[in-house]
Amino acid sequence: MSAAPASLFLFRLIPPRPDFAQTMTDVEQQAMAQHMTYWETLLAAGRVVVYGPVADPEGVWGLGVLRAGDRAEALAIADADPSVVAGINTYEVLEILNGATG
Repeated sequence: MSAAPASLFLFRLIPPRPDFAQTMTDVEQQAMAQHMTYWETLLAAGRVVVYGPVADPEGVWGLGVLRAGDRAEALAIADADPSVVAGINTYEVLEILNGATG
């Protein structure tokens, strides 16, 4: 029996302040370096379609598109993000309905 196809989920990393990208403390920079390593690992494992910072005029935030079996799995991936674990960033996870990739 084959595994159920993965659904796609939008991950939005929400920084603690609009100018976060410009004003990170040393502790925040360290957490964000761990965040990048985490997402690079997910990408290499095929769990991520795309990720990166979004140049929103209201303040930079992070975007990721995750492959996961269900919402609980996507939330577990988000909960394990080092910047979330460190209490620096929060997030939203939303399912992409009938999502397709190229």
